[in-house]
Amino acid sequence: MSIGMGAPGSQASLREANSGRIVEAVKLYGKITQVELAAATGLSPATVSNIVKQLLAAGIVQTSITTRSGRRAQQVSLVRSSELSVGVHIGRRAAEVIVADASYSVNARQSFPLPADHRHDTTLDRIALLVAELTEQLGASLDDVDAVGVALPARTGLPAAAGLPGWEDVRVEAVLERRLRRGILVTSEAEAAAVAESRYGSLRGVTTGLLVRASHNVDGCILLEGLPHRGVGGIAGALGHVRVDASGPICRCGARGCLNTVVTSDAMAEDLRVSHGPMGLRAIVAAARAGDPGCRQVVADAAAVVGGVVADAAMLLGPECVTIAGELAAAGDVFCDPIREALASRPLLSRAIVVRESECQDPEARGALALAHDAVSPSLMTQEV
Repeated sequence: MSIGMGAPGSQASLREANSGRIVEAVKLYGKITQVELAAATGLSPATVSNIVKQLLAAGIVQTSITTRSGRRAQQVSLVRSSELSVGVHIGRRAAEVIVADASYSVNARQSFPLPADHRHDTTLDRIALLVAELTEQLGASLDDVDAVGVALPARTGLPAAAGLPGWEDVRVEAVLERRLRRGILVTSEAEAAAVAESRYGSLRGVTTGLLVRASHNVDGCILLEGLPHRGVGGIAGALGHVRVDASGPICRCGARGCLNTVVTSDAMAEDLRVSHGPMGLRAIVAAARAGDPGCRQVVADAAAVVGGVVADAAMLLGPECVTIAGELAAAGDVFCDPIREALASRPLLSRAIVVRESECQDPEARGALALAHDAVSPSLMTQEV
Protein backbone atom coordinates (compact mmCIF):
# COMPACT_ATOMS: atom_id res chain seq x y z
CA MET A 1 0.00 0.00 0.00
CA SER A 2 1.19 3.54 -0.58
CA ILE A 3 0.27 6.87 0.88
CA GLY A 4 -1.46 9.34 -1.38
CA MET A 5 0.44 12.57 -1.01
CA GLY A 6 -1.74 15.54 -0.15
CA ALA A 7 -1.09 18.99 -1.51
CA PRO A 8 1.47 20.92 0.57
CA GLY A 9 -0.31 22.71 3.40
CA SER A 10 -3.50 20.70 2.96
CA GLN A 11 -5.25 18.82 5.74
CA ALA A 12 -4.28 15.52 4.10
CA SER A 13 -0.63 16.57 3.99
CA LEU A 14 -0.69 17.53 7.66
CA ARG A 15 -2.34 14.22 8.58
CA GLU A 16 0.33 12.30 6.65
CA ALA A 17 3.10 14.23 8.38
CA ASN A 18 1.60 13.59 11.81
CA SER A 19 1.13 9.90 11.03
CA GLY A 20 4.77 9.73 10.01
CA ARG A 21 5.83 11.28 13.32
CA ILE A 22 3.78 8.73 15.26
CA VAL A 23 5.19 5.76 13.33
CA GLU A 24 8.78 6.96 13.63
CA ALA A 25 8.35 7.42 17.39
CA VAL A 26 6.95 3.88 17.74
CA LYS A 27 9.87 2.55 15.66
CA LEU A 28 12.31 4.42 17.87
CA TYR A 29 10.99 3.22 21.23
CA GLY A 30 9.60 -0.19 20.25
CA LYS A 31 6.72 0.04 22.74
CA ILE A 32 5.28 3.35 23.91
CA THR A 33 2.05 4.55 25.51
CA GLN A 34 -0.21 7.09 23.83
CA VAL A 35 0.58 9.62 26.56
CA GLU A 36 4.30 9.13 25.88
CA LEU A 37 3.64 9.42 22.13
CA ALA A 38 2.03 12.81 22.68
CA ALA A 39 5.07 13.99 24.65
CA ALA A 40 7.54 12.55 22.12
CA THR A 41 5.84 14.04 19.04
CA GLY A 42 4.39 17.27 20.43
CA LEU A 43 0.94 16.29 19.14
CA SER A 44 -2.20 16.58 21.24
CA PRO A 45 -3.53 13.45 22.98
CA ALA A 46 -6.67 13.61 20.82
CA THR A 47 -4.62 13.75 17.61
CA VAL A 48 -2.46 10.86 18.77
CA SER A 49 -5.54 8.79 19.63
CA ASN A 50 -7.11 9.38 16.22
CA ILE A 51 -3.91 8.55 14.31
CA VAL A 52 -3.30 5.40 16.37
CA LYS A 53 -6.82 4.23 15.49
CA GLN A 54 -6.06 4.76 11.77
CA LEU A 55 -2.72 2.95 12.03
CA LEU A 56 -4.39 0.12 13.93
CA ALA A 57 -7.03 -0.26 11.21
CA ALA A 58 -4.30 -0.24 8.55
CA GLY A 59 -2.45 -3.06 10.30
CA ILE A 60 0.68 -0.98 10.92
CA VAL A 61 0.55 -0.93 14.73
CA GLN A 62 -0.93 -3.04 17.48
CA THR A 63 -2.00 -2.07 21.00
CA SER A 64 -1.87 -3.75 24.38
CA ILE A 65 -2.57 -2.81 27.98
CA THR A 66 0.33 -1.97 30.27
CA THR A 67 0.87 -0.23 33.61
CA ARG A 68 2.70 3.07 34.02
CA SER A 69 3.11 4.65 37.47
CA GLY A 70 0.43 2.32 38.84
CA ARG A 71 -2.12 3.22 36.15
CA ARG A 72 -3.36 1.22 33.21
CA ALA A 73 -2.36 2.64 29.84
CA GLN A 74 -2.64 1.63 26.19
CA GLN A 75 0.74 0.70 24.75
CA VAL A 76 1.45 0.99 21.03
CA SER A 77 3.95 -1.14 19.09
CA LEU A 78 4.58 -2.07 15.47
CA VAL A 79 2.88 -5.14 14.10
CA ARG A 80 5.43 -7.91 14.32
CA SER A 81 7.05 -9.00 11.11
CA SER A 82 9.09 -12.12 10.42
CA GLU A 83 12.26 -10.04 10.36
CA LEU A 84 14.69 -10.39 13.23
CA SER A 85 17.50 -8.15 14.45
CA VAL A 86 20.61 -9.24 16.33
CA GLY A 87 22.59 -7.39 18.97
CA VAL A 88 26.09 -8.47 20.00
CA HIS A 89 28.23 -7.20 22.85
CA ILE A 90 31.88 -8.24 22.91
CA GLY A 91 33.45 -7.16 26.17
CA ARG A 92 36.81 -7.73 27.72
CA ARG A 93 35.79 -10.84 29.67
CA ALA A 94 32.35 -11.80 28.29
CA ALA A 95 30.26 -11.74 25.13
CA GLU A 96 26.51 -11.73 24.62
CA VAL A 97 24.12 -12.22 21.69
CA ILE A 98 20.44 -11.26 21.67
CA VAL A 99 17.80 -11.71 18.96
CA ALA A 100 14.73 -9.46 18.83
CA ASP A 101 11.68 -8.94 16.64
CA ALA A 102 10.48 -5.73 14.97
CA SER A 103 9.05 -4.42 18.25
CA TYR A 104 12.47 -4.87 19.93
CA SER A 105 11.14 -7.67 22.14
CA VAL A 106 14.10 -9.92 22.92
CA ASN A 107 13.15 -13.50 22.04
CA ALA A 108 16.50 -15.21 22.59
CA ARG A 109 19.73 -14.39 24.40
CA GLN A 110 22.90 -16.13 25.41
CA SER A 111 26.19 -15.02 26.92
CA PHE A 112 29.50 -16.72 27.51
CA PRO A 113 32.71 -15.85 29.39
CA LEU A 114 35.91 -14.92 27.59
CA PRO A 115 39.49 -15.53 28.73
CA ALA A 116 41.63 -12.47 29.36
CA ASP A 117 43.64 -13.06 26.18
CA HIS A 118 40.82 -14.20 23.91
CA ARG A 119 41.69 -14.24 20.20
CA HIS A 120 39.54 -12.30 17.76
CA ASP A 121 39.20 -15.14 15.25
CA THR A 122 38.03 -17.68 17.83
CA THR A 123 35.65 -15.22 19.50
CA LEU A 124 34.09 -14.00 16.24
CA ASP A 125 33.68 -17.58 14.98
CA ARG A 126 31.87 -18.49 18.18
CA ILE A 127 29.61 -15.44 17.92
CA ALA A 128 28.70 -16.22 14.31
CA LEU A 129 27.78 -19.78 15.29
CA LEU A 130 25.73 -18.54 18.23
CA VAL A 131 23.77 -16.09 16.04
CA ALA A 132 22.87 -18.97 13.72
CA GLU A 133 21.93 -21.23 16.65
CA LEU A 134 19.67 -18.65 18.31
CA THR A 135 17.82 -17.82 15.10
CA GLU A 136 17.28 -21.54 14.48
CA GLN A 137 15.88 -21.91 18.00
CA LEU A 138 13.23 -19.36 16.99
CA GLY A 139 12.31 -21.38 13.91
CA ALA A 140 14.06 -18.90 11.63
CA SER A 141 17.33 -18.65 9.72
CA LEU A 142 19.97 -16.07 8.91
CA ASP A 143 17.87 -15.08 5.89
CA ASP A 144 15.29 -13.69 8.36
CA VAL A 145 17.87 -11.43 10.02
CA ASP A 146 17.72 -7.89 8.67
CA ALA A 147 20.24 -6.19 10.97
CA VAL A 148 23.22 -7.09 13.15
CA GLY A 149 24.73 -4.57 15.55
CA VAL A 150 27.96 -5.10 17.49
CA ALA A 151 29.09 -3.13 20.55
CA LEU A 152 32.83 -3.12 21.31
CA PRO A 153 35.05 -1.49 23.95
CA ALA A 154 36.51 0.75 21.23
CA ARG A 155 35.40 3.80 19.29
CA THR A 156 35.83 5.18 15.82
CA GLY A 157 38.88 7.43 15.64
CA LEU A 158 40.72 5.68 18.49
CA PRO A 159 41.77 2.30 17.07
CA ALA A 160 44.86 2.16 19.28
CA ALA A 161 42.75 2.68 22.40
CA ALA A 162 40.68 -0.46 21.99
CA GLY A 163 39.81 -2.25 25.20
CA LEU A 164 40.57 -5.60 23.57
CA PRO A 165 44.33 -6.13 23.34
CA GLY A 166 45.24 -7.76 20.06
CA TRP A 167 42.07 -6.54 18.33
CA GLU A 168 43.33 -3.07 17.38
CA ASP A 169 43.63 -3.72 13.63
CA VAL A 170 40.72 -6.15 13.29
CA ARG A 171 37.81 -5.05 11.09
CA VAL A 172 35.08 -6.76 13.06
CA GLU A 173 32.34 -5.73 10.63
CA ALA A 174 34.17 -7.27 7.67
CA VAL A 175 34.88 -10.53 9.50
CA LEU A 176 31.29 -10.98 10.65
CA GLU A 177 29.88 -9.95 7.27
CA ARG A 178 31.82 -12.81 5.69
CA ARG A 179 30.62 -15.28 8.30
CA LEU A 180 26.97 -14.22 8.52
CA ARG A 181 26.42 -12.82 5.00
CA ARG A 182 24.66 -9.85 6.56
CA GLY A 183 25.49 -6.18 6.91
CA ILE A 184 27.12 -5.38 10.26
CA LEU A 185 27.02 -2.12 12.21
CA VAL A 186 29.78 -1.65 14.80
CA THR A 187 29.55 0.90 17.59
CA SER A 188 31.13 1.55 20.98
CA GLU A 189 29.83 0.05 24.22
CA ALA A 190 29.12 3.51 25.60
CA GLU A 191 27.16 4.69 22.56
CA ALA A 192 25.15 1.48 22.42
CA ALA A 193 24.34 1.70 26.13
CA ALA A 194 23.32 5.35 25.77
CA VAL A 195 20.95 4.51 22.91
CA ALA A 196 19.37 1.72 24.95
CA GLU A 197 18.97 3.93 28.01
CA SER A 198 17.48 6.76 25.90
CA ARG A 199 14.85 4.45 24.45
CA TYR A 200 14.08 2.00 27.23
CA GLY A 201 15.73 3.18 30.44
CA SER A 202 17.01 6.00 32.60
CA LEU A 203 17.61 8.50 29.77
CA ARG A 204 14.20 8.10 28.17
CA GLY A 205 12.73 11.52 27.43
CA VAL A 206 16.04 13.26 28.24
CA THR A 207 17.09 15.84 25.66
CA THR A 208 20.65 16.46 26.88
CA GLY A 209 22.31 13.65 28.76
CA LEU A 210 25.60 11.97 29.55
CA LEU A 211 26.14 8.24 29.92
CA VAL A 212 29.23 7.13 31.83
CA ARG A 213 30.17 3.51 31.25
CA ALA A 214 32.56 2.31 33.94
CA SER A 215 33.90 -1.21 33.69
CA HIS A 216 37.43 -2.45 33.05
CA ASN A 217 37.95 1.04 31.57
CA VAL A 218 35.82 4.20 31.43
CA ASP A 219 34.03 5.63 28.40
CA GLY A 220 31.12 7.97 27.81
CA CYS A 221 28.49 9.08 25.35
CA ILE A 222 26.86 12.49 25.00
CA LEU A 223 23.20 12.75 24.03
CA LEU A 224 22.07 15.95 22.31
CA GLU A 225 18.41 16.23 21.34
CA GLY A 226 18.15 12.63 22.50
CA LEU A 227 20.67 11.36 19.93
CA PRO A 228 24.33 10.32 20.30
CA HIS A 229 26.78 13.12 19.56
CA ARG A 230 29.99 11.65 18.16
CA GLY A 231 31.95 14.78 17.27
CA VAL A 232 34.82 14.97 14.80
CA GLY A 233 36.53 11.59 14.51
CA GLY A 234 34.05 10.00 16.92
CA ILE A 235 35.89 11.21 20.03
CA ALA A 236 33.10 13.15 21.75
CA GLY A 237 32.39 11.69 25.17
CA ALA A 238 35.72 9.84 25.44
CA LEU A 239 35.92 10.42 29.19
CA GLY A 240 38.54 7.73 29.62
CA HIS A 241 41.01 9.88 27.70
CA VAL A 242 40.65 13.02 29.80
CA ARG A 243 43.97 13.72 31.56
CA VAL A 244 43.79 13.33 35.32
CA ASP A 245 47.50 12.93 36.14
CA ALA A 246 50.01 15.03 34.19
CA SER A 247 52.87 12.78 35.32
CA GLY A 248 50.93 9.53 35.02
CA PRO A 249 51.68 6.54 32.79
CA ILE A 250 51.30 6.51 29.03
CA CYS A 251 47.86 5.46 27.83
CA ARG A 252 47.19 3.18 24.84
CA CYS A 253 46.08 6.30 22.95
CA GLY A 254 49.61 7.74 23.28
CA ALA A 255 48.81 10.48 25.80
CA ARG A 256 50.00 10.62 29.40
CA GLY A 257 47.86 10.30 32.51
CA CYS A 258 44.46 9.55 30.96
CA LEU A 259 41.62 8.52 33.27
CA ASN A 260 41.93 5.02 31.81
CA THR A 261 45.45 4.70 33.19
CA VAL A 262 44.22 5.47 36.71
CA VAL A 263 40.75 3.92 36.95
CA THR A 264 41.02 0.36 35.67
CA SER A 265 40.00 -3.06 36.91
CA ASP A 266 43.69 -4.03 36.95
CA ALA A 267 44.54 -1.07 39.20
CA MET A 268 41.77 -1.93 41.64
CA ALA A 269 42.82 -5.57 41.73
CA GLU A 270 46.43 -4.55 42.39
CA ASP A 271 45.35 -2.37 45.33
CA LEU A 272 43.60 -5.39 46.85
CA ARG A 273 46.20 -8.03 46.04
CA VAL A 274 48.00 -8.02 49.40
CA SER A 275 44.84 -7.97 51.53
CA HIS A 276 42.47 -10.02 49.38
CA GLY A 277 44.54 -11.99 46.90
CA PRO A 278 43.74 -12.07 43.16
CA MET A 279 40.27 -10.69 42.38
CA GLY A 280 38.41 -9.99 39.16
CA LEU A 281 36.21 -6.93 38.64
CA ARG A 282 32.93 -8.74 39.23
CA ALA A 283 34.23 -10.19 42.48
CA ILE A 284 35.38 -6.75 43.64
CA VAL A 285 31.98 -5.22 42.84
CA ALA A 286 30.09 -8.05 44.53
CA ALA A 287 32.24 -7.77 47.65
CA ALA A 288 31.77 -3.99 47.73
CA ARG A 289 28.00 -4.41 47.58
CA ALA A 290 28.22 -7.01 50.35
CA GLY A 291 30.02 -4.51 52.59
CA ASP A 292 33.67 -5.57 52.36
CA PRO A 293 35.57 -2.47 53.62
CA GLY A 294 38.60 -2.83 51.35
CA CYS A 295 36.56 -3.40 48.19
CA ARG A 296 34.22 -0.54 49.07
CA GLN A 297 37.24 1.72 49.48
CA VAL A 298 38.85 0.97 46.12
CA VAL A 299 35.51 1.28 44.32
CA ALA A 300 34.77 4.60 46.04
CA ASP A 301 38.28 5.88 45.28
CA ALA A 302 37.81 5.05 41.60
CA ALA A 303 34.41 6.73 41.60
CA ALA A 304 35.83 9.92 43.11
CA VAL A 305 38.30 10.26 40.24
CA VAL A 306 35.59 9.52 37.68
CA GLY A 307 33.34 12.03 39.45
CA GLY A 308 35.85 14.82 38.95
CA VAL A 309 35.95 14.16 35.20
CA VAL A 310 32.15 13.90 35.03
CA ALA A 311 31.77 17.20 36.88
CA ASP A 312 34.11 18.93 34.43
CA ALA A 313 32.16 17.45 31.51
CA ALA A 314 28.88 18.55 33.08
CA MET A 315 30.12 22.14 33.33
CA LEU A 316 30.65 22.13 29.56
CA LEU A 317 27.57 20.12 28.58
CA GLY A 318 24.94 21.00 31.17
CA PRO A 319 23.15 17.64 31.02
CA GLU A 320 19.75 17.03 32.57
CA CYS A 321 20.81 13.56 33.65
CA VAL A 322 23.97 11.51 34.08
CA THR A 323 23.49 7.75 33.85
CA ILE A 324 26.08 5.37 35.27
CA ALA A 325 26.35 2.05 33.41
CA GLY A 326 28.85 -0.79 33.16
CA GLU A 327 30.01 -3.34 35.71
CA LEU A 328 31.02 -0.75 38.30
CA ALA A 329 27.46 0.63 38.25
CA ALA A 330 26.43 -2.69 39.80
CA ALA A 331 28.17 -1.50 42.98
CA GLY A 332 25.22 0.87 43.39
CA ASP A 333 25.64 3.81 45.74
CA VAL A 334 29.18 2.73 46.62
CA PHE A 335 30.19 3.87 43.13
CA CYS A 336 27.45 6.38 42.30
CA ASP A 337 27.47 8.44 45.50
CA PRO A 338 31.05 9.78 45.04
CA ILE A 339 30.02 10.91 41.55
CA ARG A 340 26.96 12.65 42.99
CA GLU A 341 29.20 14.28 45.59
CA ALA A 342 31.61 15.50 42.90
CA LEU A 343 28.74 17.13 41.03
CA ALA A 344 27.27 18.58 44.22
CA SER A 345 30.63 20.16 45.07
CA ARG A 346 30.24 22.48 42.08
CA PRO A 347 27.78 25.22 43.10
CA LEU A 348 26.41 25.66 39.58
CA LEU A 349 25.74 21.93 39.24
CA SER A 350 24.54 20.96 42.70
CA ARG A 351 20.80 21.22 42.01
CA ALA A 352 20.61 20.86 38.28
CA ILE A 353 21.67 17.31 37.44
CA VAL A 354 20.14 13.95 38.31
CA VAL A 355 22.50 10.95 38.59
CA ARG A 356 20.87 7.60 37.87
CA GLU A 357 22.00 4.03 37.59
CA SER A 358 21.38 2.08 34.39
CA GLU A 359 17.83 0.73 34.13
CA CYS A 360 18.32 -1.49 31.06
CA GLN A 361 19.09 -5.17 30.87
CA ASP A 362 21.82 -5.86 28.30
CA PRO A 363 22.09 -2.17 27.30
CA GLU A 364 25.12 -2.64 25.04
CA ALA A 365 23.59 -5.46 23.00
CA ARG A 366 20.15 -3.81 22.90
CA GLY A 367 21.56 -0.46 21.83
CA ALA A 368 23.71 -2.02 19.11
CA LEU A 369 20.67 -3.91 17.85
CA ALA A 370 18.56 -0.74 17.78
CA LEU A 371 21.21 1.24 15.88
CA ALA A 372 21.60 -1.55 13.32
CA HIS A 373 17.84 -1.83 12.87
CA ASP A 374 17.58 1.95 12.38
CA ALA A 375 20.26 1.79 9.69
CA VAL A 376 18.42 -0.75 7.54
CA SER A 377 14.77 -0.11 8.36
CA PRO A 378 12.84 1.77 5.65
CA SER A 379 10.09 4.17 6.65
CA LEU A 380 6.81 2.40 7.29
CA MET A 381 4.92 5.40 5.96
CA THR A 382 5.11 3.99 2.45
CA GLN A 383 1.96 2.22 3.58
CA GLU A 384 -1.48 3.70 3.20
CA VAL A 385 -3.15 5.07 6.33
